[in-house]
Amino acid sequence: MKSPQPKKQAAQSTKQAKPTSQQAPEQVSAKERATLLKALQVTQAQGPIVEMGCFQGDTSVLLAKFGRPLYLYDSFAGLPPKTTEDTSSAGQNFRAGELYASKKQLLERFHKAHLPRPFVKKAWFADLTPQDLPDQIAFAFLDGDFYDSIATSLALVTPKIAPRGVIVVHDYQNIELPGVAKAVNQFLAQNPNWHLQVRADLAILQK
Repeated sequence: MKSPQPKKQAAQSTKQAKPTSQQAPEQVSAKERATLLKALQVTQAQGPIVEMGCFQGDTSVLLAKFGRPLYLYDSFAGLPPKTTEDTSSAGQNFRAGELYASKKQLLERFHKAHLPRPFVKKAWFADLTPQDLPDQIAFAFLDGDFYDSIATSLALVTPKIAPRGVIVVHDYQNIELPGVAKAVNQFLAQNPNWHLQVRADLAILQK
């Protein structure tokens, strides 16, 4: 089966890159959350959930409610610098250091929601090794914002995706974050056994 051609990146941005505070806006829209949860609900693969780029844990607490082991990865240092692949004529948002959240903020969300504490690894994605991730992954949500972060995340999780497992990438059609689609499209070109569906700004990848 041939992968469908990626749609043009015409959707409006769903994020607002503002200095993070306790009242920071949610980074994943309600429609995107519903699409994400539906993709997880129908996943038949066995294994834990991985989230690469968890910010303050808005989606993390939703993923935790499915009762699977949850592995979270984030620098907790804000965004890294952009590369040329991330240059956008739509604006100059998403600068280095923005969208900062602490590991403490994340864990407080789980405590307040009365959810089990997840595995949390504080690191830049480029510093992670395959040993830092679980041996098998049923579902991965990648929200790295930039080309390098998404490309690195894909390289880390895809070898560990279980049969019938799913990868969901945020911001695929976000015109302010063009590096995301570039990384996903490059991955698909190099891995034709993976197939793409686009729903609500999310790239859903599955073999």
